[in-house]
Amino acid sequence: MYNPREGSLDLQDTTLNYITFGRGTKPLVLIQGLNTRGIHGFAFFIAHAYRLFAKDYKVYLFDRRAKVDKGLTVSDLALDIEVAMDMLEISKADVIGVSQGGMIAQYMAIHRPDLVNKLVLAVTLSRNNPVLEEAIQTWIQYTQQGDIKNLVRDMMMRVYSEQYVNRYKSLIPLLAKLQQPKDKERFIILSESCLTCDTYEQLEKIKCPVFVIGGQLDKVVTGQASYEIAEKLDCRIYMYQDLGHAAYHEAKDFNLRILNFMRA
Repeated sequence: MYNPREGSLDLQDTTLNYITFGRGTKPLVLIQGLNTRGIHGFAFFIAHAYRLFAKDYKVYLFDRRAKVDKGLTVSDLALDIEVAMDMLEISKADVIGVSQGGMIAQYMAIHRPDLVNKLVLAVTLSRNNPVLEEAIQTWIQYTQQGDIKNLVRDMMMRVYSEQYVNRYKSLIPLLAKLQQPKDKERFIILSESCLTCDTYEQLEKIKCPVFVIGGQLDKVVTGQASYEIAEKLDCRIYMYQDLGHAAYHEAKDFNLRILNFMRA
């Protein structure tokens, strides 16, 4: 139905996996947040999760680079996607960045305005804050200790609403097995890169239409971070008052709100 397929690009000394799906002609670039595993093998599931966009768009979702080195920054990750878009001859794409993906998307819109037509910044931030620092350091510590069960538990507690956690907390042992990082050092480096986002003073360089969408109860980047971006850009914002970082997963109208913005 969505014609999902996987591809890989050679970027100098590394590779970059991507997924594409959809029946439309307009390009849409999705940039996901930090996760413990890559996108390889998940094309159908990702296409299904974002099926609302499949009619209007040819959708591209780019993974993080295969080879990561200590000191990697969010700006570096943005450059990877910029190069990938050039290689695939994608320009003036609508771009959705979620969490760390929203950090990456900001740098893209600043570096290469020719690549971005409309921009959605979801549950993300433009500058570091103590809440994110504490979350990232905790996740790194659990990963270093090999304590994946507590890593998954802590991520669930911070990301999802209390109601969602109570509903699915019995699945934590199973999720710990499914979400165990394939490469612990890679996950640590990508986690540390979240702390390098610093676009706040450059946001005025973003000239395309922007829609900010966030969760008031966000325990990862904070809800205030979404308000900061929207105020700086003087752009449209929608906040889920009773949801947190996983508003993108828990709110049934999340993708529809984005699509309505894109179509406007």
